[in-house]
Amino acid sequence: MPQDFWASSGYRLLERRDGRLVATEAWFAQLLRREELQPPPEAGPRERAMHARLAAQPFAVVAASTVDDIEDADARDNWREFLRFRDRVRAHSTLEACYLDLFARPQVDVAPPFVDLLAQAIVRHLLEGTDDPWLCRAGEMLFRAQRVSAEAGRVLSADAATLEVYHETGGFGAVGRLLREQRTEMPAVKMDILNAENAPFYFLRDELFSFALDITVGSQGASSLAEVLSRWIAHLTGATVAIEPMPRVADERWRWHVGLDVDATAILNALYRGEAVAAADLERLLLLFRLEFRDAGRVAGEARGRPVWLALGCRPDRSLRLKPQNLVANLPLSTHA
Repeated sequence: MPQDFWASSGYRLLERRDGRLVATEAWFAQLLRREELQPPPEAGPRERAMHARLAAQPFAVVAASTVDDIEDADARDNWREFLRFRDRVRAHSTLEACYLDLFARPQVDVAPPFVDLLAQAIVRHLLEGTDDPWLCRAGEMLFRAQRVSAEAGRVLSADAATLEVYHETGGFGAVGRLLREQRTEMPAVKMDILNAENAPFYFLRDELFSFALDITVGSQGASSLAEVLSRWIAHLTGATVAIEPMPRVADERWRWHVGLDVDATAILNALYRGEAVAAADLERLLLLFRLEFRDAGRVAGEARGRPVWLALGCRPDRSLRLKPQNLVANLPLSTHA
């Protein structure tokens, strides 16, 4: 039986329409129950009253003056962001249409955490019915920041927020945090790397985001990420593609590339222009993919009949933020298809 996972995405509370996702009051109500949107203990009565009202009626009209009256300036800004997100989602027929619209604008005017919420719900939809832990763990990379490391010749990707918690607590929760504050020495905590033995436990720990993923070329993690990216492109653009992890760009007629993050984009651009790239920067190019379109009619201009090269990289501090929107905005898709 297929496993359920990522309950925090609210996937089960969304409606379906022609294979796409439709926001509901219940979905927004769950978002309002998240810790990030709960009024803190020091919140004033006006903020608490507005939260209570929206929790009961997520689609309620909120006047600008109501937000202006909230006691705390940061809280006012946060609620303006939430209401902008809510109203933007409601202005579109589906979550997918809203997501595509965000990146068709001159600049994204919705806060990054809300963009990640949309991406999580959409990826969850793409993986509905799967019982493959590697696909699910790879899917996390489309909406959660990562940190990468090298171990015994492997490239490992771990959830950045989970690592931060481990750093603060040593993996022992509130007790660990207290021990850290008292400067008590604790053993180093290492995140489990997803493998054949522990993979069945993924669905018991999915909301902990506590598995590292091997994304070395030739690994199951790299292949799974390629599959998730293929599904993402097909769902949002209608283009059927095949994506394969590759050790290098092997193409004398390299015509098109897409970076999956800021650093990979910059490095690929420099290589394409024939510029020298420092060895330290090349080392941050973690993973390459070769993408081929199944239907040449979907491809525009000089890219037709040629592969598209994708790359995933990391920042100098080894952090990684994959930008799945680049696969919507930057592929050479024909507008006449």
